[in-house]
Amino acid sequence: MSSDNFLLDVKELRKYFPVRKGILRRVVAQVKAVDNVDLAIKEGETLGLVGESGSGKTTAGRAILRLIEPTSGKMMFRSKALAGTGKDYEEIDIASATRRKLKLLRRDMQIIFQDPYSSLNPRMTVGSIVGEPLLVHKIARGKERESRVRELLASVGLKPDHMKRYPHEFSGGQRQRIGVARALALDPQLIIADEPVSALDVSIQAQVLNMLEDLQQEFGLTYLFIAHDLSVVKHISDRVAVMYLGRIVELCATEKLFNHPKHPYTEALMSAVPVPDPDYEVERILLEGDVPSPVNPPSGCHFHPRCQYAKEICKKEAPEKRDLGGEHFCVCHLADTLSLAPVRLQ
Repeated sequence: MSSDNFLLDVKELRKYFPVRKGILRRVVAQVKAVDNVDLAIKEGETLGLVGESGSGKTTAGRAILRLIEPTSGKMMFRSKALAGTGKDYEEIDIASATRRKLKLLRRDMQIIFQDPYSSLNPRMTVGSIVGEPLLVHKIARGKERESRVRELLASVGLKPDHMKRYPHEFSGGQRQRIGVARALALDPQLIIADEPVSALDVSIQAQVLNMLEDLQQEFGLTYLFIAHDLSVVKHISDRVAVMYLGRIVELCATEKLFNHPKHPYTEALMSAVPVPDPDYEVERILLEGDVPSPVNPPSGCHFHPRCQYAKEICKKEAPEKRDLGGEHFCVCHLADTLSLAPVRLQ
């Protein structure tokens, strides 16, 4: 796959957390939260990242932003904030960026947090919260900053007089809009949306999702959209990456994934999604056992203890990433032989 139009190209990203024991706190094991992840995001697209709770989605997103330090890996990003004179962008490895360059990179990369209640400082007014990035990066002060904050609030459907209020005076949906406005303050290229609607009522979810799509068109944004709700992912994503136990097991265009899944884990995830049609029966796939521990993952394919199609080779050999054509990638020994059932989502 050509990387000519990729805004972000992640190679072999790993994030291990040490397990310490004893008086001397020696490292006795590693929690492999993110293990050898390859992920490329095209400029202007929305890439959905899905998987069960504990699969490593949020850790991967935060490692990409270096909110937590990755253990290893390469993350090439085309930054406009670092571009020199006469250049449209500068390609930089986020993982090895210096502190000075990382601060500049913050203008290009922002995050929308999952919980709209804990992600806003209760002691700050909305105007201060949304305008703080402008002060930190010395972009605007005084009346210019206030004017910019008014524009940002208007872009997410809030009123100018909301600037003087505090977070506790708003509903969950309104708080998430404030978080979105803060993420937009520095005119970023990439926004990592970490389950931005999972804490909201269903009726509010649709409003926030439509707003995110409108903002993407208006500001030319690129999204990494982390979620576990496949119906939400289908609505907003151009491509989808499926994550299991710290690894990407399948990645392709959204329609292709939902119509022609190739990994048994993808099929199981889809079968668990409720379908709003009483006449359409879905055969639920109940995965056996619990998610294995990332401290001591199974040999061979990590999914084989829970896979109904597992063969002997799955237990012994780790599968390689396979290109199935049409930018469809799958990490499964049986990807060419399985005929998995699609699921209809409305």
